[in-house]
Amino acid sequence: MAPSTHTVTNQPPPLVGYDVFAADQALAEAVGRHVEAGLLDEVRAELTTLGRAAGSAQVQEWGAQANENPPRLRTHDRYGHRVDEVEFHPAWHRLLGKGVSAGLTAAWDRPAGHVRRAAAFLVWTQVEAGTCCPLSMTHAAVPALRTDPELSAEWEPRLTSVVYERELRPAHLKAGALFGMGMTEKQGGSDVRAGTTAARPLAEDGAYELTGHKWFCSAPMSDGFLVLAQAPGGLTCFLVPRVLADGTRNVFLIQRLKDKLGNRSNASAEVEFDGTWARRVGEEGRGVRTIIEMVAATRLDCVLGSAGLMRQAVAQAVHHCGHREAFGGKLVDKPLMRNVLADLALESEAATTLALRLAAACDDGGEQERALLRIAVPAAKYWVTKRCAPLTVEASECLGGNGYVEESGMPRLVRESPLNSIWEGAGNVQALDVLRALTREPQALDAYLREVGLARGADHRLDAAIKQLLTELADLEGAEARARRLTERLALVLQGALLVRYAPPDVADAFCASRLGGEWGAAFGALPHTLNLAAVVERARPGH
Repeated sequence: MAPSTHTVTNQPPPLVGYDVFAADQALAEAVGRHVEAGLLDEVRAELTTLGRAAGSAQVQEWGAQANENPPRLRTHDRYGHRVDEVEFHPAWHRLLGKGVSAGLTAAWDRPAGHVRRAAAFLVWTQVEAGTCCPLSMTHAAVPALRTDPELSAEWEPRLTSVVYERELRPAHLKAGALFGMGMTEKQGGSDVRAGTTAARPLAEDGAYELTGHKWFCSAPMSDGFLVLAQAPGGLTCFLVPRVLADGTRNVFLIQRLKDKLGNRSNASAEVEFDGTWARRVGEEGRGVRTIIEMVAATRLDCVLGSAGLMRQAVAQAVHHCGHREAFGGKLVDKPLMRNVLADLALESEAATTLALRLAAACDDGGEQERALLRIAVPAAKYWVTKRCAPLTVEASECLGGNGYVEESGMPRLVRESPLNSIWEGAGNVQALDVLRALTREPQALDAYLREVGLARGADHRLDAAIKQLLTELADLEGAEARARRLTERLALVLQGALLVRYAPPDVADAFCASRLGGEWGAAFGALPHTLNLAAVVERARPGH
């Protein structure tokens, strides 16, 4: 019999059937570090259940199906009635339902709620990041609603519920609800104060009628939305329910769904308000202040989302190279490929360690931790999200031509990778926010310096970087033009300090040598060859 021409050899097995949480040593150690001992077993069991689901072949197939079958807008029913509904593939609902049931909207009143949710969010992002948008918006709406105790009492139990109900009906008839957000407009973009959506007071106390257009509205299938509009007293935050209490649908005219680069399973819409009923949240004229806590929470989720994408990209790259043979040996054992993989692993671990530290600060809630978050969240959002795109591209290259093929899953990661840098305030917005904190809130810089100071004396390159940073911070004259550089240095020094304190010596040494000590190139894979790179790569291996 002639030999077959289709015998498959030297191809790695699929990365399925594993625990996405437990296989991520940096993440598992961060959870162990930030959750008190008496609660740790419960949290680990919860995350292991989610991690095994995320690593299963079935759930990964759901992620692929949701991405391959993007949502569709249905503006009218068969009789011509306006319905403005977004239809999703069943896989989307399965993934979103699992995310809700896993507590991804239920952080605010649980012990270690933010750390356990952050870890879960990082894990679930690796299945299909699109479903994380409504989970993030719903989670982040809670602190904004708490500015109005009456609204909070009505809505918070639904938003923090672990029950997912997809049907559109009055929220008081549902066991769980989801929220979206609409701030930006065509003419304003990031400058939300330039919004022209008008809010006219009605006879009912706290009720208004909205007229206007939102250029980006997140999660348009949600039960409610927090939006900004111009009331008589200035820019104000409002709650727009999708369905009114009497069962009629609010005026929520979806004009179109955005055709996006990535994030294709998730719906982002342009919507019109034309006599839309809304309830004021907070005082008139204080819309930005009211919604800012929601923005801070979603920005942290951008950091977590990017960390999750990076981790999945690194896991796929290390897994592939651990099985693929070329030029007489495994790719993972080739010195140059090992350098690339180690460099990618360092970036991923630094992102995860920083993200979980910020989540722990949210759980603490003390004055010092709140001050740290004020400067560290925008700095982390700026830097971590910007590192995601080059990392995913390099990780795809580790798979060679296979990484350029849709079936590998890597193109989906690449398309998703720029998103978190753009959403919730792009790079310049974050850098300017850091600069604002530096110049107006001295307690924020003090909290930051206290945090990095805990690692002083442990690594001479970190010490030198802290000293250099202090020199740059000593003179903020004309700082706007160098705000990006300052923000980058703040993020890198904080990452270095955390890794020196918490990561294995080989990881901390490699990070400080490259990111802080200058022994690094412009592309991944230029680490000093004298480092123990094999140990760094082995730590990143996803257990296969």
